[in-house]
Amino acid sequence: MDHVIVVGGGLAGVRSVEALRAKGYEGGLTLVSAEPHRPYDRPPLSKAVLTGDSDDTTVDADWAALRCELLLGERATGLRPADGGGGTVTTTAGDLPFDGLMIATGATPITLPGDGPQRVLRTIDDARRLRAGLREGARIVIVGAGWIGAEVATAAARKGCAVTVVEAADAPLANAIGPEVGAHTAPWYAEAGVELRTGVKVAAVEHGGLTLADGGRIDADEVVVGVGVRPETGWLEGSGLEVAGGVVTDAALRTNRPGIVAVGDCAAWWSRRYGRRMLVEHWDTALNAPEVAAATLLGQEAVYDAVPYFWSEQFGRMVQYAGHHPVAERMVRRGDPGDPKWAVCWLTGDRLEAVLTVDRPRDLVQARRIIAAGDRVDAVALADPEIPLRKTLLT
Repeated sequence: MDHVIVVGGGLAGVRSVEALRAKGYEGGLTLVSAEPHRPYDRPPLSKAVLTGDSDDTTVDADWAALRCELLLGERATGLRPADGGGGTVTTTAGDLPFDGLMIATGATPITLPGDGPQRVLRTIDDARRLRAGLREGARIVIVGAGWIGAEVATAAARKGCAVTVVEAADAPLANAIGPEVGAHTAPWYAEAGVELRTGVKVAAVEHGGLTLADGGRIDADEVVVGVGVRPETGWLEGSGLEVAGGVVTDAALRTNRPGIVAVGDCAAWWSRRYGRRMLVEHWDTALNAPEVAAATLLGQEAVYDAVPYFWSEQFGRMVQYAGHHPVAERMVRRGDPGDPKWAVCWLTGDRLEAVLTVDRPRDLVQARRIIAAGDRVDAVALADPEIPLRKTLLT
């Protein structure tokens, strides 16, 4: 293999470059990124960057040692795979032939109808522009009470803004963790002085605010939309690569064309653990999956089947999640959600499938190990927040 192209300049992209070199690849290497910045970390964008505590989240990478050509501010526009492997990536910088290709193009925020200005939060430039609008007394309306919406609301409230969050579901985080558990986070908004309006659908973003589906209106100085993302796969149209919700891969992150792998937010990978395809749009996957993708591209045996993990800092709380709860049969609470620290566990039989913790980091660490190992747990002991999770194991 003489030349590998990595398309995507996020965390998954830079980790792909590093993984290839760490595994002994000595050929040519090019990273193509639509953004003009060197790869940077995204989680701080909705936290430290919005609040002004940080302005640079560039990933610490030694590009000279990596011997990687950086094409920044250039976008991939098409892909022409060759029949026997390899092919050409069409970009705004010209055609780039390759022997191996790592697709790490991430995802694009969903926007709402309407001709009014709406902010999204995906890039550092997005964060800097939004930060400029978070002035004391400014009316900030956030559409979506998911992870991003809650974090933006946290930052805006801290800056003294008048914050309203509009959510179509009946509870915050309903899509992520279910309405029953998500409802336990609703009081956090009021405590922070944020107005939360659930069960409210938006018709359009207009100049100066929102028009609601019921004909109502909410005035705003800034409208922030946090209703999800879509994998960035449009440039693959007509390429012959299988795309279904994301770039379809097997457990080794291999696509249906030889010499092409996919990682990060754009990859819909097969999980042997759950027996289904997974699309996990979180930092932990972007950090760790490139090891497997690089190994696969270099002809080595590797499988990606990690327990999904993510975290969120909102309203002074650290919220962490590990596992995949939709496959579970039942839920067990550890502690009272009205207390400062609590957790929820999801089980199938005596197997722990997933955990959500609020300011209980030890529970998260221990649960993640239990889930990964497939160990059996005592559900009665699990419900006692005074018993460490590692001591709930059945022998």
